[in-house]
Amino acid sequence: MFVKMSCSNGPSEQGKRERDYAERKLKTLPKLIWDNSKNVTKIDLQKNRLKHVHGISQLANLAELNLSRNEIVDFPQEIRDLHQLKTLYINQNNIKCIPLDVFPSLQHLQFLKLSTNRLVELPSDINQCQSLTYLNVSNNCLKDLQALVGLAKLQDLYVEKNRLTDLPEELFENLTMFKATGNPLRKPPEEVCVGGLKDIRSYFTMLRDSSSTIKSVKTMFLGSSMAGKSTLCRSFDKCHPVKVDEADRTVGIEIKEVEKRGVRFLCWDFAGQEEYYITHHVFITPQAFVILAIDLSSYDLTDDSFKEHVSFWISNIQLRVPDSVVLPVGTHIDLCPDKMDIDQKKKDIDSKLQDMLTEREETLQQLNKKLQGSDDPSLYSDQMDELRRLRDYNLKVLDLLLVDCTKPEDIQMFQDHILREATNKENLPSIERTLPGIYQEVEGEIQDLLQNDEIPQHGRVTLSDLINIHISQGDMNPENLNCILRYLHRIGVIVWYEDIPSLKEDVFVKPSVLISLFKAIIRHDLVKQIQDIPKQELRRRRILNKHRETWVTDYEEKATLHNMAISILVQKELKKLDLHDEDIVDEIVGRGSRLGSLMCLLQHFEVCLPAKIASQLNPEAPEFRPSQRWVHPNPDVYDPDSACMFPSYLKNNDTVLKMWGEDKLSDLNVHIYFIPEIPYGFFHRLIVKTCSFYPVHWVGKDHCCFRSGNTLTLVKTKTVNEDQCIEIRCKDQGQDEIQKSWQMVREIMNRMDELTQEWPGLVQYVHTPCKEHGCSAYFPWRDWKDWVCAGSGKNSSVQEEKMTCNNGHTRRTELIYPTGLFSSDCT
Repeated sequence: MFVKMSCSNGPSEQGKRERDYAERKLKTLPKLIWDNSKNVTKIDLQKNRLKHVHGISQLANLAELNLSRNEIVDFPQEIRDLHQLKTLYINQNNIKCIPLDVFPSLQHLQFLKLSTNRLVELPSDINQCQSLTYLNVSNNCLKDLQALVGLAKLQDLYVEKNRLTDLPEELFENLTMFKATGNPLRKPPEEVCVGGLKDIRSYFTMLRDSSSTIKSVKTMFLGSSMAGKSTLCRSFDKCHPVKVDEADRTVGIEIKEVEKRGVRFLCWDFAGQEEYYITHHVFITPQAFVILAIDLSSYDLTDDSFKEHVSFWISNIQLRVPDSVVLPVGTHIDLCPDKMDIDQKKKDIDSKLQDMLTEREETLQQLNKKLQGSDDPSLYSDQMDELRRLRDYNLKVLDLLLVDCTKPEDIQMFQDHILREATNKENLPSIERTLPGIYQEVEGEIQDLLQNDEIPQHGRVTLSDLINIHISQGDMNPENLNCILRYLHRIGVIVWYEDIPSLKEDVFVKPSVLISLFKAIIRHDLVKQIQDIPKQELRRRRILNKHRETWVTDYEEKATLHNMAISILVQKELKKLDLHDEDIVDEIVGRGSRLGSLMCLLQHFEVCLPAKIASQLNPEAPEFRPSQRWVHPNPDVYDPDSACMFPSYLKNNDTVLKMWGEDKLSDLNVHIYFIPEIPYGFFHRLIVKTCSFYPVHWVGKDHCCFRSGNTLTLVKTKTVNEDQCIEIRCKDQGQDEIQKSWQMVREIMNRMDELTQEWPGLVQYVHTPCKEHGCSAYFPWRDWKDWVCAGSGKNSSVQEEKMTCNNGHTRRTELIYPTGLFSSDCT
């Protein structure tokens, strides 16, 4: 990485060789740059307003040049005369093309960063830059990488978020690092590329033997409860109306594989009750085809109805999978009064959908315009890049389709419409993919093993057993098999979480089995399920009815579910799957304080966190004797850690507020704003993620309190002038503790930043509000992610002792910004 140096008005002897002109609001190169120009080897010009760098070729011995985060549109041709150049940063500009005859002259160039520009192609002679080892062209508009073939020394290549479809095999001969997410790849598919270079090379090796082009799309059925998702999904499968009774509605998620005219639809039917939303992020994937079911019979023309039935889902899709295609489907039209009513509702939904998408685009434009109009836009270059990235996403919302699920002709029309839209490459460019023949053979063999009972019908098999079966049946390399299994996992055919240590040996070749385990404890009628546990089952486990009452009370009041209750409910679900082996049950459910694979999975995806519970006295417990260690007869019930909390089910903040007390003006206070809104489930996942780092914590509905030493920190959601934000507050502990407070803020924001990567359609702004009572002014944080990720900013400015808001209130800077992050702006 480029290392910034301090800069003074008169360069030191070292400064004569290494010049730092970053963040100077420069529009032209400074005259001082030419002093002793032959001696200059390194220049930092990042975060200025340069549109050209005329005369740069005079720096004949320049080895490192940083032109990132400027306003360059035309690639500076003079750079070709910098024959000693080894490192070039020219990322985050607006360059659309690079002329020929530049890179052949740069025979010493080793590091080139061209990311976040507007490049539509690379110059054909870039492969003559034979010393190049690092290249980053992410966040451009590239469709082809053939020009890079022949770069023999290239090791690190980043091509994320372009428009690439096919990658040349020759590119991967010497690479040691490769990233290509966010492309409509078909050869190799993105699901192969995310597995890394080993999987990509394995893919091309197997491709030489045989290949085939398939059409496959993951189709997600979303919508409110009882909107008709399951009816649409099952009718699409059967090609005729299928009635789904309320008692048969989806619990959790149902999976179907449907083949239609050479297109493979992997259908995921998501339950609409709010209780299930906390698990949606585990299974929702990018570049999906989304069927949004809207119950027109219960829809009215109010904004609240539109939000409940439509905008809530569109917003979450836009945040989570912003490159998807959404087909809104109006259902239950047979229950609407007349055709006029249906037409009015369709017109209202289409109009509000268009207004919603237009408003989002205008909001992004206004935000970008505001940043560009600031005193120094270069200070906000990262944020402007984020806005540009969001505008480049193309969530396509199709016109509302009306379907009467009681009519065969409407189901046929629905099927034809889906096929037409799904096979339109402008909608889903990655629907076609080229695969080695062995990929489909392995998938078919797994299904044959299931049918022949060589794999248990519940579908759970160990990785080693699966490898042994395939090796014994043919000449299958274990690494190639792992590559194929990773691909099948990523497209949703199997489930294999190899990155979770406790689950890396478990392969679920029937994902529906794993979904069934989720259903056991993530469901809308969980209290009833606990109450319906048979008395004989309680007696068998030496559990009293009073204990069951406690389970219900703790769940309703504390969102805490006892592990023994989990064990019973999951075991009940496993029996439905004809899975009775006690050892397997223990592995899935766990025993005592040892977590089973299910709870490991839920905690890994930040659905729940371990919680301590209080146990009642047991009159039948063995007598305590000082000379012997006391062991409880049933640690499964009484283990103090044998429970899990589901923060999203909490109903109040009483415990947190009691610990925190009152907000004070002296508190350290930071607001993180989310545009367009805080995603559903984001806050609770942040809490689970942070609680694992700070073991001393108190959790509420939308508040959480953490303690580290003497430092107490509150995190909560709030709305300021209709803008949603997460507020972080630290109690004033005096001058000596201020850095510890900022450290806690950084740790929390770091986890927040990690989490936002899962919502590509999200943008954040960070402000410190003025501490004066009643003052609405605030201090915006500029490009703050360097501080969050590394603990220090890149700003070389001397931090002022005090800062003044626009309303004239002055406070110590250390109460507004952490050390290393400073901005003179105030609003």
